[in-house]
Amino acid sequence: MTTAKEGAELTRVGPGTAMGDLMRHYWIPAFKASELVSDGDPVRVMLLGERLIGFRDSDGRAGVMDHRCPHRCASLFLGRNEENGIRCVYHGWKFDVEGNCVDMPSAKPHQDFKHKVRAKAYKVAERAGIVWVYMGNAEKTPELPGFEILDVPEEEINLTFVMRECNYLQALEGEIDTSHFGFLHAGHVDPNNVDEKAPLRQTVSDRAPEYHVSDAPWGTQYAGYRASGDNQMYWRFANFLFPFWSQAPNGEFGSHMHARAWVPLDDTHTMFIFIWWKKAVAANSQPQPTFKDGTPIGGTGRSEDLLPNSTDWLGRFKMAANEENDWLINRDAQHDGSNYTGIEGIHLQDQAVTESMGGIVDHDHEHLAPSDMMITRTRRRLLLAARALRDKGELPPGADDASVYNGARSGYMLTDGTDDEAWRKVYETEFAAAAHP
Repeated sequence: MTTAKEGAELTRVGPGTAMGDLMRHYWIPAFKASELVSDGDPVRVMLLGERLIGFRDSDGRAGVMDHRCPHRCASLFLGRNEENGIRCVYHGWKFDVEGNCVDMPSAKPHQDFKHKVRAKAYKVAERAGIVWVYMGNAEKTPELPGFEILDVPEEEINLTFVMRECNYLQALEGEIDTSHFGFLHAGHVDPNNVDEKAPLRQTVSDRAPEYHVSDAPWGTQYAGYRASGDNQMYWRFANFLFPFWSQAPNGEFGSHMHARAWVPLDDTHTMFIFIWWKKAVAANSQPQPTFKDGTPIGGTGRSEDLLPNSTDWLGRFKMAANEENDWLINRDAQHDGSNYTGIEGIHLQDQAVTESMGGIVDHDHEHLAPSDMMITRTRRRLLLAARALRDKGELPPGADDASVYNGARSGYMLTDGTDDEAWRKVYETEFAAAAHP
């Protein structure tokens, strides 16, 4: 049971909060690199409750800074991106990507004090087609997380950005809850109508898997398992990785290199960022699941229809189907059994249920079950890490050693034998045999 006080500790991410301070010890993915164009328009972004702008200067360097001009606090979103800097249109003060004031044209030369003025700018890195931001103040900037996918050639990587209108934690928790798949996404599927070799067959044949859950160097890990025919075990391994990353079991373990971020924009808005290997045998690189006769299984589509981006603080990568239109639920499809939820698309189904809980779920109304043990373990891991940082100055996992992420992989597999206690050995053996960059 998570108390109201603990829930507040976990979900509040603004400046000065325990969880917000923890997250400022890591690099945060903020933009697709393609969003920032040299000498192009500045782009608004909200991160951890702070209103920022991103821009790319004439030499191609990216900058992310507080949107307020240090002079009179006019928004630099209105500014002119020109000649290697962003110029405030109010009085012409100009700042480079590091926040240095490089021009103060409203002051006479003998009154100029630009060398004393700095905009609040954050450190920036670019990798895998993403602009990353470090919002902390450590003297030694940490390394980018050591995910396998970040070592894959950039041309082999795909990116997905989608905003979710709820707290980061409830969005992330939907990801580390494996038992919902057999209901939310496939509750209408008769296992006898699915090919015996299809991974979905295992999930819908036993909709109540058992679990092993433990702490891991990168955060937490679970192994969901189901006994299969012919003396085999069907495994689904998945991970939570500090501070807001997950790895889902929606691909073959041997090739499923990916990372999924649930970036808190503020307390009630999250940017889902999915970095994945194009060559993996996984949901996003494979056709839609079908029945034995080749008919697509209703509700399991891959499309994510987005609205055009706006210039609002929270106007990027928003779903066209949302709470205002009831996520385009089709009650006829729900009633006739062709789509369990009546909502089309696996991502949208997840989006709908987590957004339906409200901006921040009221934990006092929860009744957690054995299938939620990964969620309770992850909440406790986050709480203890945030408190240890606040009270003792202990750095959370991965903040000072990005290599801890190197051993994290998720996915499904079939193995011989039915000894569920061998799950750690199964993981180690399969990881050693997997494809690596």
